[in-house]
Amino acid sequence: MDYLFEKKWQETLEEVSKNFGEKLDYSSLLMLIGLQELGNFDLKFKKDQKIELMHIGICTVLMPFGYYEFMGRDEEGWPHFERKKNLPILEPGDQEILIKKAVMLYFGTEV
Repeated sequence: MDYLFEKKWQETLEEVSKNFGEKLDYSSLLMLIGLQELGNFDLKFKKDQKIELMHIGICTVLMPFGYYEFMGRDEEGWPHFERKKNLPILEPGDQEILIKKAVMLYFGTEV
């Protein structure tokens, strides 16, 4: 992984963590994006709902790349997405880099 990219990723993590008030990592940042898109921070979430929040976060950040499209919300207000194209076959590390770049763009960080 290139040094400049990793430096920008760490800066993004630090900035969002500072604004949120606690140290965040890759997974918690995706869950935070999911929470933001859900728009309800007052609920207590079960384990499967936390996974769903991460999925919402991933779909949200990958929308600008054309992988997902927002379809609407269900009766409980949860957002739903449709896959528009398959993600490329990537090694796990490369997949994480793609998602990190998408997260950085979501937060306005130049990649």
